Amino acid sequence: MNITKILYKKRNWAGVLLAQFLLFYLFSKSAFMISFFEKFFEFQKRFHQVLLSWIPFSVGDLIYIILGGGLFYHIISLFKKEKRNNSILKILIILNAFYFIYQIFWGMLYFQTPIIKKLSSQEKPETEKAKKLALRYLERCKITRQSVHEDKQGIFIITDLKSVQQEILLQQTKLPRYISDKKTSGILNIKPSLFKYIMSFTGILGYYNPFTAEAQYNSELPPTFIPFTTAHESSHQLGFAREQEANFVGYLIGINSGNMDLRYSTEYFTLKSLLRFIVEDDPEFVQSVLNNYSIAMKKDRAYEKKFALTHQGWLDDFFGYTNNLFLKTNQQEGSVTYSYFIDLLLNYEK
Repeated sequence: MNITKILYKKRNWAGVLLAQFLLFYLFSKSAFMISFFEKFFEFQKRFHQVLLSWIPFSVGDLIYIILGGGLFYHIISLFKKEKRNNSILKILIILNAFYFIYQIFWGMLYFQTPIIKKLSSQEKPETEKAKKLALRYLERCKITRQSVHEDKQGIFIITDLKSVQQEILLQQTKLPRYISDKKTSGILNIKPSLFKYIMSFTGILGYYNPFTAEAQYNSELPPTFIPFTTAHESSHQLGFAREQEANFVGYLIGINSGNMDLRYSTEYFTLKSLLRFIVEDDPEFVQSVLNNYSIAMKKDRAYEKKFALTHQGWLDDFFGYTNNLFLKTNQQEGSVTYSYFIDLLLNYEK
């Protein structure tokens, strides 16, 4: 009798999960529902930030550890015949709860009006225009690099990360209104990830936790990455779900900042993104730009390459593939392309 009840509950929870897929698919086609979830995001974001921002470690990471441990236990139990049905039921319940909370807190934001539609110009990116912009950012990087600090090896270092984070909050309030009318909380809720060692081997620079509204970054990254990564994750906190739109908003946050660490990291990210876009069409141009890096910029680039070589492996390939798949299932281009960010950048600069 007990087994019959469990089987009945399994079918019910499987049916609920399928019903959720259908329901949120229908919601994604409704402008009214998307607007509703945008407003709900503002409410839950502020609630979570007020509740959790004072805690020095990532509460979201702790939740992931507990959830992952529970799932792992039930998956192992699948190999024990006497526990199999009960474990399948528990896994279905966890998946239902996880999927429902994820969608109402975050998933529906992927269906917001794309930023590109808010720009007056919507031309496709062209290599020649990207080249001109790359040369401009090369010169900007050279100049800004002279205003930041470096270690004894001549590699860029961040002197005060807290001031960088506070500057990001300030710059959020100065975003163009025609691009962002989202509310800024003014609450600093950016934290180093508890998974920094694993992240270093996966190519993941940072992430936003939709269940706690915390922005996490990998504190082991080369310093050139950290300020812009933080600005990127703070853009998710504002409510920009698409990765390349978060890059663009991070760019707007950092590009004219008075904080030189943030500005250099942003300019350097922009230059590298432009070069990635150009390299397939004109690798000679890209090599020419790299050759014209300042001595200090070359040292920063060498340090980034050393870090990447030290931490490359199968985890990098696996997470690159799964992240690419995730992006494509959430109305985005894959992680391997920067074209949408370049599209936004060139049209904005124009």
